Amino acid sequence: MRRAFWPVLVLLAVICVTPASAQTEPPPEPSRLRLRIGQLTINPTIALTNIGFDQNVFNVPDYLNPQTDFTFTVTPAAELHYRLFRTELTGRVREDLVWYQTYASERAANNSTSVGWLIPFNRVAFKVNARYANLRDRPGFEIDARSERTETEFDGGVEVRVTPKTFVGVKADRLRINFDKAALFLDSNLQFELNRVTTTQGVSLRYKWTPITSVSLILSRTQDRFEFSALRDSNSTAASVLIQFDPLGILSGSASFGYTSFEPVIAGLPTYKGPTAAVNVAYRLLGTTRISVGAVRDVAYSYDVNQPYYVETGVNGSVSRAVRGPFDVVVRAGVQALAYRDRAGAVLQVLNLVDHVYSYGVGVGYRLGKGSRLGVNLDEVRRTSEVPFRQFDDLRFGTSLTYGF
Repeated sequence: MRRAFWPVLVLLAVICVTPASAQTEPPPEPSRLRLRIGQLTINPTIALTNIGFDQNVFNVPDYLNPQTDFTFTVTPAAELHYRLFRTELTGRVREDLVWYQTYASERAANNSTSVGWLIPFNRVAFKVNARYANLRDRPGFEIDARSERTETEFDGGVEVRVTPKTFVGVKADRLRINFDKAALFLDSNLQFELNRVTTTQGVSLRYKWTPITSVSLILSRTQDRFEFSALRDSNSTAASVLIQFDPLGILSGSASFGYTSFEPVIAGLPTYKGPTAAVNVAYRLLGTTRISVGAVRDVAYSYDVNQPYYVETGVNGSVSRAVRGPFDVVVRAGVQALAYRDRAGAVLQVLNLVDHVYSYGVGVGYRLGKGSRLGVNLDEVRRTSEVPFRQFDDLRFGTSLTYGF
């Protein structure tokens, strides 16, 4: 836990020297708030979330008598931008300190750090990024155990402007995921099942449709190679269209739609050839309402050697609205479908298993000042499955406090 506290100390120091100023109008989005020190721009935040009770700490079905515990999460984070001559250095630091009062096994300190360097010229721009994360959380909708792992990622690319609005680029990415040897879930060793290296190479054609909107055509090739479980090795070829909106615009975020050919290297697993999507967009209406929509469809790897991967299809959304003075309300919901693919010859309890994960939530907030909000939240997550021990229902009630600059 000791390594988790250095970002907290940095952010506390910033808090001490930068008081929040009160205002009567709705606060801007956190991305609009900046602290400037010469050429350095910092966007720090600190959030205290989930201060309340978790009704199903271990995500177990009702017949196993779910355990309840008091919990909270502290999340300090900071985004940094630094101008170096004509180039720009970027960085992000985030820490999730998770506390459970009774069940110490669920306590965790999840940290992630990323840096990037953009080097623009008249017609050519270079960009390199690096990210490192040390996590102990639930990796996705399938695995309910808080699993310790590290993620190390490097990527880089070059983009050439061929016309005032048209750009051609190439990019490469390498991601390594290593689970701890003690990471277990349902008698499966996650290090043995899921340790892997993912490499991706791609080319893109981007058109700057408007000053704040761009459309890209992307072709990519991905190889997944597993350290101990070679039967999961695969090659994928994908073509997609990516639409990107300015983060500070009325419409922000990105939406990607495409087609992927996923082919396991070893015979015995079915291929997947079909549509994929990744959507995360938000729309601000009249300055008082924010509508957010997310969607995903893609291939994901499973812990189960007999069903080594599944196709995840999901959609979620939220609507938040200022109702009177500093008060606001938010409603959110989502649904995910996990459609498993069976290994040839495997003996399975349920063939072609499809699990569903449903989430619902409501919240009421009070804006305390610039970038600060106090909220009361009620959220439920429920998974349904034909396999009885895979089902659960979890209800959380608590408060949250977010402080930004």
